Amino acid sequence: MKYQYITIFCLLALLTSCTISSKKVTDTNEYNVYLEITNDAVKEEVLEDLTFWKEKFNQTPNQFPYLSKIASAYSQLFSITGEIEHLKKAQDVYQNLNKKTKYSNSSYLRGLAANYISQHKFKEALVLLTKAEKNGDNLEGTQKMLFDVHLELGNYQQAKNYLDKFSNDADFDYLIRVAKWSDHRGDLDSAIKYLEQAKEKAEASNIASSKQWIYTNLADFYGHSGNIEASYNHFLKALELSPNDAYAKRGIAWIVYSHEKNPDEALRILNTVSQTYHAPDYYLLKAEIAKFKGDLDLHQKALESYKFAVNNPLYGDMYNTYNVLLYAENSEKLEEALKLAEIEVNNRPTPQSYSLLAWTYFKQGFKRKALKIMKDHVANQTYEPQTLLHLAEVYKANNKLKEAKILKKELLESIFELGPLTEQEIKNI
Repeated sequence: MKYQYITIFCLLALLTSCTISSKKVTDTNEYNVYLEITNDAVKEEVLEDLTFWKEKFNQTPNQFPYLSKIASAYSQLFSITGEIEHLKKAQDVYQNLNKKTKYSNSSYLRGLAANYISQHKFKEALVLLTKAEKNGDNLEGTQKMLFDVHLELGNYQQAKNYLDKFSNDADFDYLIRVAKWSDHRGDLDSAIKYLEQAKEKAEASNIASSKQWIYTNLADFYGHSGNIEASYNHFLKALELSPNDAYAKRGIAWIVYSHEKNPDEALRILNTVSQTYHAPDYYLLKAEIAKFKGDLDLHQKALESYKFAVNNPLYGDMYNTYNVLLYAENSEKLEEALKLAEIEVNNRPTPQSYSLLAWTYFKQGFKRKALKIMKDHVANQTYEPQTLLHLAEVYKANNKLKEAKILKKELLESIFELGPLTEQEIKNI
């Protein structure tokens, strides 16, 4: 469901598509109970933990593990509320903790690295993990995170090298990473197979966090594969385990919108979620759904809410990709889109980042320059649908119709993931 929120189409196509629905897989009687639940109780519990560990640390300021508990509590608050302030407070505590321990504790280094990953500071995370690797304690845990970061940075051979270091089909952490690797290589069937094996491990161990992670990720992967019913059922399993899971509720809203073509119900779900979970990209999803149903006033209001929210400097580069795609649709914002795309390529030189750069040049009218970037850095290097859609558009504009038609076939199978606003665009390739 990444980055598909802002494609612009004619109103006639939207109104026509709104009348077409797919097989219904969701049931309001099954998920309504979770929409009525707020995150107040779990938030209060974490706040109590935070107060407890702060008091403990104030009493014994040489007990550095208490700082780790404080940082963990702030991280949990970010997960529960989506409020960036909590993530930044966790960062501050982790930075202080590592300074006090002279960067000698790999667990604390990994904690700060995980925080940086959440902020899309992948290069900074890599520096910390490299230091943790040299320290040597709990080396496998560090190697697993090094795989994650190298994969995010587009260092694919290094990622594979680390994956091979901790290969173990009996290990949950290995299975979820080999699934990520399989997905990167375009082998979705194998990715799902490994995630199902990981689910067996998680359920056998009965570790709540592992089960929660695997249910939502399997839901996503089943959605990508077109098994919408399995996707929905796994989002429900996640909510049974954690009724406050905003991501699972959002996942159901996406199914209701993209598969069942019921924008009003999708918006109802999202509106309940956004009462207690505050992340800017939820406004973009609302804007897309409003556009689909032809409510241009709501569409504009949602976009304005997004722009206001993401203007918070604490977000740093976290929303660069969203902003590039948004600004690229506005002729007055193309220079700003280009600057952000260049920053993103520098931060994270992946095929997806280069496709943003190429797309921005394409929207500026430099179609041959866009094609060169796509050929050099994107073509045959990714299977991400949004990127392939942009590649197909650039091919078509450069009269490479054979290549565009090949991608069109793949993209028609990805309409659920891309969203119904893209359907007519894909058919026009």
